[in-house]
Amino acid sequence: MFKSYEMELAGRKLVIETGKLAGLANGSVLVKYGDTVVMVNVTAAKEPKEGVDFFPLSVDYEEKLYAVGKIPGGFTKREGKPTDKAILTSRAIDRPLRPLFPKDFRNEVTVVATVLSVEMDNSPEVAAMIGASAALSISDIPFGGPTAAVNVGIVDGEIIINPTEAQRAVSDLKLTVAGTKEKIAMIEAGANEVSEEKMLEAIKTAHIEIQKVCDFISNIKAEIGKPKFEYKSFEVDHDLYEDISNKFKEETKEKVQEVDKEQRDKNIDVLTEEIENYVLEKYGEEYLEENKPMLADIIYKLQKVCVREMIYNEHKRVDGRALDEIRPLSCEVGVLPRVHGSGLFTRGQTQVLSVATLGMVSEEQMLDGIDEEETKRYMHQYNFPSYSVGETKPSRGPGRREIGHGALAEKALVPVIPSKEEFPYAIRVVSEVLSSNGSTSQASICGSTLALMDAGVPIKRPVAGISTGLVSNPDNIDDYVMLVDIQGLEDFFGDMDFKVGGTEKGITAIQVDIKVEGLTYKIIEEAFARTKKARQYILDEIMLKQIAKPRDEISKYAPKIISTTIKTDKIKDVIGPGGKMINKIIEETGVKIDIEEDGQVFIYSTDNEAAKKALDMINEITFEVEVGQIYDATISRIASFGAFATLPGGKEGLIHISKISYKRVNKVEDVLSIGDKVKVKVTEIDDQDRINLTMKIDENKEEDKNEVTE
Repeated sequence: MFKSYEMELAGRKLVIETGKLAGLANGSVLVKYGDTVVMVNVTAAKEPKEGVDFFPLSVDYEEKLYAVGKIPGGFTKREGKPTDKAILTSRAIDRPLRPLFPKDFRNEVTVVATVLSVEMDNSPEVAAMIGASAALSISDIPFGGPTAAVNVGIVDGEIIINPTEAQRAVSDLKLTVAGTKEKIAMIEAGANEVSEEKMLEAIKTAHIEIQKVCDFISNIKAEIGKPKFEYKSFEVDHDLYEDISNKFKEETKEKVQEVDKEQRDKNIDVLTEEIENYVLEKYGEEYLEENKPMLADIIYKLQKVCVREMIYNEHKRVDGRALDEIRPLSCEVGVLPRVHGSGLFTRGQTQVLSVATLGMVSEEQMLDGIDEEETKRYMHQYNFPSYSVGETKPSRGPGRREIGHGALAEKALVPVIPSKEEFPYAIRVVSEVLSSNGSTSQASICGSTLALMDAGVPIKRPVAGISTGLVSNPDNIDDYVMLVDIQGLEDFFGDMDFKVGGTEKGITAIQVDIKVEGLTYKIIEEAFARTKKARQYILDEIMLKQIAKPRDEISKYAPKIISTTIKTDKIKDVIGPGGKMINKIIEETGVKIDIEEDGQVFIYSTDNEAAKKALDMINEITFEVEVGQIYDATISRIASFGAFATLPGGKEGLIHISKISYKRVNKVEDVLSIGDKVKVKVTEIDDQDRINLTMKIDENKEEDKNEVTE
């Protein structure tokens, strides 16, 4: 049965419809926010997925180019692989939903958000996040929502919920907050050095609107929601867990206490073998083989309990650090000889090499999506090879995690990148994870700052990144222990990974992943305070002691730039018919040239002389003769009535015989020869663009004062 519900969100109408489309899905809604329309369908498998020890949730945010009136490019003229923006949105939808499914649930669930129509003032991402929660809430899939989400901006110091396209263009903050009615479930932000206090205020303001949307969805669920279906529980056998825990808990606690990740993994391998042998002897081979997957869950659960109890009860970490202690830090710059800039950042057993490359402005990335952003001048990419965690598997290109981590580092650094006018280069930074034991994305931020400074990019301020973790009382989230600089084990077994990048002045990026139902304001405020203190330490005591400021000059291997501005009507002259003229300049000098629509010209070359020669050639093409100006000229032809001289830019002018000298000239050849270099003044440009010149340019001579024709 068709149903339609509506509310007001940020001064605009939000409509959720159901019962008309996609009737075979477990849950289906059509979300309309202004003229933005997103369809969300959710489905679940009837049986659990075999061979997995996690909840198999998949989220796809599908951008359809017809939504913005575009035809896809390429030969096939259809949408291909998802854009980075679509992948990031899929991750943003996933993160607040995942913790709200039952922990023992193993049925595969798929959420598909299809963007059907986009009005740029109303975010399809927000509509999709709200729609996913609504579709799951009214479906028969076990889900503990609802959740809701909004975007937040700051314009002239004012906090704006779901800013319009015009407001986003001038906003100092691009923040997405998701949550339940009670708590914050997800934070994703890019910011122009926003203070921790203002960021917390923005999050609180967002939560007020989130609560209204959660009530809206709850009312829909109460009216039309389906009963949740029964499912096979994958909770571990309580008696077997208690048996193994009683015998192996103390040994487990000892074996997880190891600074070196590789040694700790070996310790757990030994423990696993001991536990399997114990089960084999006590319960038999058949029982062991049938229950190996559950046994792996029990060992995981036992490790988790031990690590959490140590942190929560004893305030003790597996590597012996204090709760607010950062792992050993080191960094280097200029580690690669011929690249444009490089930085190596090491935090404990996490190590990232970042490499910066400078290119022509025209080499910026072209974006083909439904977003208003069409190009990207600063590009940050993150690679996570299997060797970084001591594993072996072939590289198959970046996955969703790699794209997400690269985007987070990019967000953190974009606010300090100089404008195109200040530094007319496209900039690409690649972060190669060499070793991983947690917080590689934050190490990427630090390493990339070093690489940019080493490359001579005049960034506004250096940026550092750090993460905090949490171990809380299951019955009271505000009863917790917070950790600074979490390693992999603390991320796996903890309740959150709260990542913050920023400068000494403020926050530039946030990403929060949680495994509990939500965070309170108290936790968020403390996380901000701890990350601020930690990143200041990293900047002052580690990074800036290695390189205090960007290098004064870019690498000799990077292209140097000479820039000029020409009149827009001269652009066609520089390019020439079919690109003939600009190609001639490039062939003769070996430079690369970018010409902007506003007449800005950028010449790139590692050879300064070649760049100067190209600039001279462009100046010649665009040269305009002006009446009253004095120029160096070359005699090109001689006639009985005077001489013709070639001016800069190739135009020719006539020096009448009477204008050659203050003395009487009977014959031009007596004074001038072809090829002579002379100084001339332009006295007239007539209606037919004929140029008259004079060589009588001595300002002190009375008879020269009226040489320019009125």
